[in-house]
Amino acid sequence: MAAAKKHIKIVKKRTKRFNRHQSDTYKCVDANWRKPKGIDNRVRRRFKGQAAMPSIGYGSNKKTRHLMPSGHKAFVVHNSRDVDLLLMHNKTFAAEISHAVSSRKRVDIVAKAKQLGVKVTNAKARVTTES
Repeated sequence: MAAAKKHIKIVKKRTKRFNRHQSDTYKCVDANWRKPKGIDNRVRRRFKGQAAMPSIGYGSNKKTRHLMPSGHKAFVVHNSRDVDLLLMHNKTFAAEISHAVSSRKRVDIVAKAKQLGVKVTNAKARVTTES
């Protein structure tokens, strides 16, 4: 398995999720972010002490965007032929087996990846048996 290319330190500007305004107050308001549109809304008007809104300033560094802690980027694989695409890019990308792939095909994909020296992020999923 090839180690990832050297990269600068991954810095997340914000790890906490942005929650929707008043989602903590009302059960019917889901926590998923929606931009407030009301004319008197204090979050939209950015009053002091109110919830922060997502903005471009929270974006991560372009060089480390989508990187996993290992330094690889995820590449979704559906069959063993897709692993061949990663042969030349095994320092940049890591294979991630799609959730819809059966356990029989997963074994083939993991074997092919091991042969080519490609990292698989979820190699043990649906392969190990419960005891």
